[in-house]
Amino acid sequence: MRLKPIWTAVLMSGCVATTAGAATPQDTVQLHQRALAAMCANCHGTEGRTVDGSAIPSLAGMPREYMVTQMKAFREGTRPATVMHQITKGLTEEQIQSVSTYFSSLKR
Repeated sequence: MRLKPIWTAVLMSGCVATTAGAATPQDTVQLHQRALAAMCANCHGTEGRTVDGSAIPSLAGMPREYMVTQMKAFREGTRPATVMHQITKGLTEEQIQSVSTYFSSLKR
């Protein structure tokens, strides 16, 4: 069976794109952090940026250690919250560290 030239080009471009676009370990970590941080978007906005005048703080650019401390306080129940205490109880220590690193790396 002979492929038409257009299909050959499509198949070959997919092969080249796959090998040329292989993710590095750092890419994988960043994608995982971004996926984990997506759960925050409902309240804290896309990429951790809330709209002007919002009572909910933006997370983008916030200091990493401050976020870690606050999320642990929510999880332990020492900081009052409406939903954050429920959300943080479902996070591991590694996930708290990861999402804090992600948001602190973004520009405000």
